[in-house]
Amino acid sequence: MSEVYRVALAGLGTVGGGVARLLLEQKEILLKRCGRPIELIAASDLNEARFDELGLPATVARYQDAREMAEKADADVIVELIGGANGIAHDICLTALNRGKGFVTANKAMIAHHGNELAKLAEEKGVFFGYEAAVAGGIPIIKALREGLIGNKISEIYGILNGTCNYILTVMRETGKPFDVVLAEAQKLGYAEADPSFDIDGIDTAHKTCILGALAFGMPIDLKTMSIEGIRFISDADIAFAEELGFRIKLLGVGRRYDNGVSLNVYPCMIPQTAEIAHVDGVFNAVITEGDFVGHSMLVGRGAGERPTASAVVADIADAAMHRGGPLLAVANKEVKPVPVVSLDEREGEYYVRFEVRDRPGVVADISRILGDENVSIASMLQRSQTSGGVVPLIMTFHKSKEKAVVSALRRIEGLESVVSKPCMIRIERL
Repeated sequence: MSEVYRVALAGLGTVGGGVARLLLEQKEILLKRCGRPIELIAASDLNEARFDELGLPATVARYQDAREMAEKADADVIVELIGGANGIAHDICLTALNRGKGFVTANKAMIAHHGNELAKLAEEKGVFFGYEAAVAGGIPIIKALREGLIGNKISEIYGILNGTCNYILTVMRETGKPFDVVLAEAQKLGYAEADPSFDIDGIDTAHKTCILGALAFGMPIDLKTMSIEGIRFISDADIAFAEELGFRIKLLGVGRRYDNGVSLNVYPCMIPQTAEIAHVDGVFNAVITEGDFVGHSMLVGRGAGERPTASAVVADIADAAMHRGGPLLAVANKEVKPVPVVSLDEREGEYYVRFEVRDRPGVVADISRILGDENVSIASMLQRSQTSGGVVPLIMTFHKSKEKAVVSALRRIEGLESVVSKPCMIRIERL
């Protein structure tokens, strides 16, 4: 029998507890598939009761201080499941790599903020670095990009990467309830945090999108180049109008390769109801890639939760035990090259816009004149009966236009006396 592969686990919360259970319960399966025993030899958590709650055997060394465990545990791989871009998680990572230990994490924030330096250090030390669980939970998209699609030039990668937002948008569509009500319900059910900003403002999706973009396009991770929009401004009216127009609204991370560079952005968009990804609902995630040889590929699964995320973490541990795996960013550090960033202003596409206007003659003519000045062409228009105060929603979709022109037109239209609030613009993506 081959030598035991020793695991030290930092953090016994939801995901950490799932990893501990999987390593204990699936021990025989892992032995058969990896060709060697994988054994949890150390764990750390501030809550001492967690060790007994999880039924960890006496052979597992117990630590309260995760830094101490990372420095002292006689492990082959350190697994970090504490979270946070900086602080203790980053310290554990640097300690593990500098000790020449393999490292596995589900920490997308740390990868998004420090991935470039960590990739360089892991390469210098010649150690395994796994982060499959950092993006899309149980969906093996990191492995797909680093291994399954290794022979392809990726032209496009996009997806639903945040289960909280997808759940909220799904329930809004199914019930007709407004955003604030559905968000409060999601918080009660545990699908949204007490402070949901990280999810609903698109930050979580941005962390994951910049990681996928780096892997797909061979570029450094750089959050600062991204345009990030969340779903706070999406109303129940927008959801209903989208359905009427044959669309559904999803928050997507979108990466595209162009002749003059790459764009990576996060925004809610309307996609045709006929698109595959339009039917990925609730807390599920989905990632779609376009490769020059493989063509169109789609992976769907649970993007979070104890068991799916633990499954992804243990997949990395197994790879480390079997000496499989490539560079953190799919190519050697010297091959990671900056790529020109194509600004979202340069996007050319269709748009949905909802105006709230006073019901008086000449309003549509005034709006149409400004759109014409900016070379933005109206594709369709819907108008509804008055709401309170003589205000009506006016819905327009635009033919393919430059985003810069659309934004300029909407800024001018917002200044009209007959327009009572900032227009709501949602991009249309024909996926």
